[in-house]
Amino acid sequence: MIIILKPKATEQDLGRVVGRVEEAGLKVHLSKGTERTIIGVVGDERKMDIQSLEVLPGVERVMRVLRPFKLASREFKPDNTVVRVSDGVEVGGNQIVVMAGPCAVENEKDLMETALAVKASGAQVLRGGAFKPRTSPYSFQGLGKDGLRLLAKARDLSGLSIVTEVLSPGDIDLVSGFSDILQVGARNMQNFSLLQAIGGARKPVLLKRGMSATVEEWLMAAEYVLAGGNTQVILCERGIRTFETYTRNTMDISSIPLVKQLSHLPVIADPSHSTGVRSLVSALSRAAVAAGSDGLLVEVHPNPEEALSDGAQSLSLDEFSALMRDLGHIARSVGRTTQPSLEKAMRGGDAG
Repeated sequence: MIIILKPKATEQDLGRVVGRVEEAGLKVHLSKGTERTIIGVVGDERKMDIQSLEVLPGVERVMRVLRPFKLASREFKPDNTVVRVSDGVEVGGNQIVVMAGPCAVENEKDLMETALAVKASGAQVLRGGAFKPRTSPYSFQGLGKDGLRLLAKARDLSGLSIVTEVLSPGDIDLVSGFSDILQVGARNMQNFSLLQAIGGARKPVLLKRGMSATVEEWLMAAEYVLAGGNTQVILCERGIRTFETYTRNTMDISSIPLVKQLSHLPVIADPSHSTGVRSLVSALSRAAVAAGSDGLLVEVHPNPEEALSDGAQSLSLDEFSALMRDLGHIARSVGRTTQPSLEKAMRGGDAG
């Protein structure tokens, strides 16, 4: 249920409505837009008489939200959510935000080289797994806390923000101390205890779509985080499992504009995991931006052939630099921008 207040509703009107809802044992989530305040009501709505709300001063109308994802829906929040990661880095605005780096943090030398290179090419966030859930227990599982320390060192060196995965509720405080964005991986999209715990965190969350998840299941996973009070959710399309075997997964480009119709949350794309094939990553990146993606999550490694994790889908530093130049042109063609320094370099190149 959502309660839409009149444009000139007072704080006293708002307080009266909130009090009436909470008296019924329901939770309230506020969305203050440019023109109106919308109150989201979460819980057993049968306890609440709509007519008793409609007659309250300041109330314009009361609507039942038919979709199961209430707080993630456009009905609850018509305006786009913009997630502020750090100074100058916002996901969901006009600027395309690119997050790039190795699948897993392997060693200090490669990580620092990658951080400086992707920053120079226009990336704004460094990605890298310190804890890596792998299909095989014998595969490289990451460096753990040492990997987090290296990520923090790379942030100090490059000025990039950090996104890295958290695997369990018990690790949230640890990972939060080193990262700017908490990533929930595809395998944990429906780890509800983790989602509930992250809902209590005050860090931006990157929520990947599960490998066999429907769009609705993906948005319901986001609902767990939002219901916990964390409104800083970024959705990430990373491909879904289908019958196709030539690619690692099938990139669902249609989910990007679809989710942006259904939800106010920003959406980015992970072309690396979607394809599993290095030669396809750039093409899918361009397609995602053209389809309305708010950003990209791209795997980059200085020596992909020697990577301990996902080298087959990782771009080299030169390949990433070329991709970023292409993205600048695509972004401008759809009315978006990229990293300011990249835009400046492109204008200089165009002038020549």
